[in-house]
Amino acid sequence: MSDATTPPPATRSIPLTSQKKWRAYWVCVAVASLTILDLSKVNVALPSIEAAFGASSTELQLIVSGYVLTFGLTLVPAGRLGDQRSRKTFFIVGLSLFTLASIACALAPSGTFLLIARLVQGIAAGIQMPQVIGLIQQLFQGAERGKAFGLFGAMIGISTAFGPTLGGLLIAIGGPDDGWRGIFWINIPLGLIALALAIWLLPQTSTRSTAKVSLDGVGVLIFGVTVLALMWPFLFTTGAPTDDPTRWWLLGVFVIGVAGFILWERRYAASGRQALVPLELFRISSFRNGTVLAAVYFAALPSTFLLTTLYLQQGLGLEPVFAGMVGIGFALVSAVASWRGGILVAKYGRSLVVVGLVIVLAGAGLLVAAAVLTPPELTPWAMAAAMVFAGFGGGIVISPNQTLTLADIPVRDGGVAGSVGQLGQRIGTAIGTAIALSLFYSTLYNEKGGDNLTVYHHAYGFGMLAVAGMVAIALLVAVLDLGARRHDGRTPADDDLAQPGA
Repeated sequence: MSDATTPPPATRSIPLTSQKKWRAYWVCVAVASLTILDLSKVNVALPSIEAAFGASSTELQLIVSGYVLTFGLTLVPAGRLGDQRSRKTFFIVGLSLFTLASIACALAPSGTFLLIARLVQGIAAGIQMPQVIGLIQQLFQGAERGKAFGLFGAMIGISTAFGPTLGGLLIAIGGPDDGWRGIFWINIPLGLIALALAIWLLPQTSTRSTAKVSLDGVGVLIFGVTVLALMWPFLFTTGAPTDDPTRWWLLGVFVIGVAGFILWERRYAASGRQALVPLELFRISSFRNGTVLAAVYFAALPSTFLLTTLYLQQGLGLEPVFAGMVGIGFALVSAVASWRGGILVAKYGRSLVVVGLVIVLAGAGLLVAAAVLTPPELTPWAMAAAMVFAGFGGGIVISPNQTLTLADIPVRDGGVAGSVGQLGQRIGTAIGTAIALSLFYSTLYNEKGGDNLTVYHHAYGFGMLAVAGMVAIALLVAVLDLGARRHDGRTPADDDLAQPGA
């Protein structure tokens, strides 16, 4: 979909040389990777944090999930503000706050202080991430945009998979007592370097304007309550018998919130003002289907890494750094496949995503087979091989889907559209990990007293069954989207990408 009208100055493509665009691009990707690393590297530090502060299970859960929660709540408002004003400014604000929050985490004197600092860190991540997507959307057009999102997907895949390995390595270097602080200390020099490069290399994406910044305050409030009501029950699902079942009533609040948000946004837009989320974006099938697919896929991917790490650490007794290293093959192969996928998507379109999801689904089966059928001393190696196989599929899912999802979105809405997609991924991650962990831990609770390794086989198998179900749903969405495009007579080339307004 291309916009027939001339966009305001803040939404036009940025007239930079190719070299300057790619310099700015790599600053954006580096900061996005830093943000995603903090979603996964903290997982392996939870036992050390528990020992350091005597933190309760709820505090430990919130140290991880609270980051996801505030990250998700901030994304869309920050994306809209970035679209309206300067993406560079909000990028720098978010990165500065992220660095300061990391210092607070590293110096935390108590579990409560660490939790609060993590919540602030999530807010900072939510401010900067939509500016990354919006800047990429604005810097590149056509097939070059596919290449850019391909490399972006490669770096995100590496960050997701290397997070546990990096976290385990920093704990090993820093020692069992304070090694977990290194997970946050490492953000400081990286953040300062990225901040200097952002100030120097990122282009201005808006012109001076006396127009008042328009942010739908009521919409933000309704949106925040709605997202919170959806994520809260899943964030507090551990599979333990002590889980409070009354939390599920919040899903009723979520349903009411969605209805109220849609009604308010329509009324707000009808008054001639700019809505928080332009609902017309969801009439674009490529955006709607790609967003749903990404949300379901990201419900499965982090769950796979978390379940595998738990099985290797708790079931087989591997050290955190070695358990994390099992995913390195996934990271490296998915990086290469994602880069190539970003190039090939213009030729093969949605069919490339379908093939990738089939491979990921087969990879999930291979992981369970490796866990159950191989001797314990060979299991980590067999699982690492299965991760390599799955990594190839994952690489040709993420970046092609990202490219296709935003292909028909006008540049002026690039930030908010990217924010909605990122929000879907964060919600998917929260729900997926909650379901997978609930099945994993409930199996352990229910089968206490049995053979230890057999119990962990069952727990891992049930958890991965949920993962396979999520990948299967994503595959169904991809197949339906592919069928609809073929029914409409669209070819892969039509998905692309070449329209300057896209």
